[in-house]
Amino acid sequence: MASMLGLLEAREASAREGVAVLREEAARAAAALEAGEIELDRRVIAREELVEALAVAAEATTAATEAADAGETAPTPVPGPASASVSGAIVPPWREGLSVSVLSLDNQRILNVLQDRPGHEQMRAKDIAAALGIEATVAAKVEGVRSKAKRLAERGWLLQEASGAFSADRRLVASPGGGSSA
Repeated sequence: MASMLGLLEAREASAREGVAVLREEAARAAAALEAGEIELDRRVIAREELVEALAVAAEATTAATEAADAGETAPTPVPGPASASVSGAIVPPWREGLSVSVLSLDNQRILNVLQDRPGHEQMRAKDIAAALGIEATVAAKVEGVRSKAKRLAERGWLLQEASGAFSADRRLVASPGGGSSA
C-alpha cells in the first residue's frame, strides 16, 4: 500500500512540474503577444499620421494652386482626419468631443449594441456577439468580440465590470448627425 501512495505522489509531483512549465510558456507567450500588439499599434499610428500629413499637404497644394490661378492668397489649411473609420485601426483614447466615427465600424457596432440597451445594462461578450449577428457558439468569434470590447474599455469608450461584462459609458451621447459621439 505504501508503494502505491509513493507512486501517486511521484505522479502528482510530475504533473506539478508540467503545469509549472506550461505556466512559464503561457507567460512568455502573453509577453510576446503584448509586444506584438504594441508594435502593431505603432505601425498603424505611423501609417495614419503619414496619410493625414499627406492629405493636409495635398489640400494645401491644391489651395495654393487655385489661389495662384485666381490671383489670391491661399487660406491656411486646417488639419483634419484623413478618413473616417478604418477596419483594424487602433482605438484612440476617449476624450471629450471625440466622435465615435474615429472608431472602426466593428467597434462602432459594439458601442451601438451596448448603448441601445435599456438603462445601459451590462452584456457579456457572447451576448454582444449574438446581438451583432455573429455565431455566439463559435468561441473564436466570441473572443474577437471580447478583444474589441476590452480594447474599447481600456481606452475609456466602455465600462468593463468586475464580472467581465461590458456596459456603455454614460458619457457617450448621440451626435447631431444621428450617430453617437463621445
